[in-house]
Amino acid sequence: MPPLVNITDAIVNMDEAAALHLVDEKLASGVNPIDVLEECRRGMSAVGERFERGEMYLSELFMASEIFNQITTRIKPLLSKSTGGPKGKIIIGTVEGDVHDIGKNIFASLLEAEGFDVVDLGVDIAPQRFVEAILEHKPNLVGMSSLLSTSLDAVKRTVDAITEAGLRSDVKIIVGGGRIDEQAADYIAPDAFTDNASQGVKRCRELLGEV
Repeated sequence: MPPLVNITDAIVNMDEAAALHLVDEKLASGVNPIDVLEECRRGMSAVGERFERGEMYLSELFMASEIFNQITTRIKPLLSKSTGGPKGKIIIGTVEGDVHDIGKNIFASLLEAEGFDVVDLGVDIAPQRFVEAILEHKPNLVGMSSLLSTSLDAVKRTVDAITEAGLRSDVKIIVGGGRIDEQAADYIAPDAFTDNASQGVKRCRELLGEV
């Protein structure tokens, strides 16, 4: 088998040594840490798709996630913190019925690096929990993540729950994940959507009027 030449392939093939070597090599050569995280995101997205199609075992999904976690441990200290106080507060979580957290975790890391106050609710979060968190933390933004196509209805239910609670005008909602496209956004009706973590940070800044 030829040597793996990119991080995405190394993660998909669950080659921990190759993935970590490539990360260290790229960071040492001056590659932007955010670009390295994007390669990781593509790898984990491919892993998620294979798992959803039944082509990977749960143990293999966990193994790929562990490789990703080791990579983010290396990269997180390199993400420079912004100065001047918090840019805003955002609640994020993976919606009910979905336990994938890779994209959410990348997004959270980049938001924190940009100076956002991030409240991470975790995974498999019910609509009512989002509502309760808005009442408790009073954020500017709410971010919802979903990787599975079957989770889009849960994203919609969560947005509807926020609206029914009378809180829709109090927050801006951004949704993200591999299945979020124009058609999904039309159905869910968020304020912004993205399938790219770094673009998601830009969207958040736009929603707060910074861009």
